Amino acid sequence: MIILGIETSCDETGIALYDRKNKKIIFEALYSQADQHSLYGGVVPELAARDHVNRLLPLLKRKISSNKFKLKDIDAIAYTKGPGLRGPLMVGTAFSKALAFSLDIPTFPIHHMEAHLIMAKFDAPKLTYPFISLLVSGGHSLLAKVKSPGNYQIIGESIDDAVGEAFDKTAKLLGLKYPGGPEIERVSKQGNLTQLIFPRPMLKSKNLNFSFSGLKTAVLYEVRRQQEADSLDQQKVADIALAFQDAAIECLVEKSIKAMYQEECNQLVLSGGVAANLSLRNSFKNKLTESQSIFYPDMSHCTDNGVMIAFAGAEKLHFQNEGHKIEVNPRWSLEALNER
Repeated sequence: MIILGIETSCDETGIALYDRKNKKIIFEALYSQADQHSLYGGVVPELAARDHVNRLLPLLKRKISSNKFKLKDIDAIAYTKGPGLRGPLMVGTAFSKALAFSLDIPTFPIHHMEAHLIMAKFDAPKLTYPFISLLVSGGHSLLAKVKSPGNYQIIGESIDDAVGEAFDKTAKLLGLKYPGGPEIERVSKQGNLTQLIFPRPMLKSKNLNFSFSGLKTAVLYEVRRQQEADSLDQQKVADIALAFQDAAIECLVEKSIKAMYQEECNQLVLSGGVAANLSLRNSFKNKLTESQSIFYPDMSHCTDNGVMIAFAGAEKLHFQNEGHKIEVNPRWSLEALNER
């Protein structure tokens, strides 16, 4: 079965064609709106939706043509139904439904976070259920026990900001570009961990939840202190970026390892855009024992993309398709999938 994946939950327009039988990506394409939204320091939903309208059809036409593929050979379309921004989700859903209607093929609604959770299996066939997954992105920070496709238990999550959002806001405070994650990582390489140590919120709490608003506030106060002293130079920016990243990573790593012991799982999956952070990956490698394993998608598949949607659709073909009704779930609990 040939599955077309459509991803438009936020500011990336992603498409991919996946051959389920041969477990092969026929083609994929991704357009990021990061430069457009960097002017505003974050994603503007209306602009994101309009850009998806402009990008989807040209992207698909170009990839279909360059791969000498025919639309009529597509067997099904998997699309992101939620969670995400309502406007962008509506664009992707309407596009998917219209194309499926014209081709007389089924559509499969995909939960965006679920796609991130199981994408690691695409690059790591040895990964088996159940496993613990740390999903960290601009919109989500959660720990989940993945029992099987469509069966998830959230065992920890952020009670305020997502860690990716904290990266973005910290970058903005430091005068760095959007998206903040790559910028913080880049600048922090020049930083020094001297006497500047930021708090680790909820690090010692008995539960597995996270909190990043206090860490972000600590950065704000430090930036103001340096500005008032007229000492916020490039080195100070690098020092603050490193101290922030170090604190955020310690919180993520310690809670994830605690979750592995608590749930008696020796497999951990790192997913979401923040999973591309090399310091985070290295920290896990240094902390995990020989009996514990960590998996993550290819670097190109950590951020939102069409492949993860197509692959999730291939993993869940036994679920009934949704027909051609246009409906999105901007707020969609991962555990709601267990009710099917």
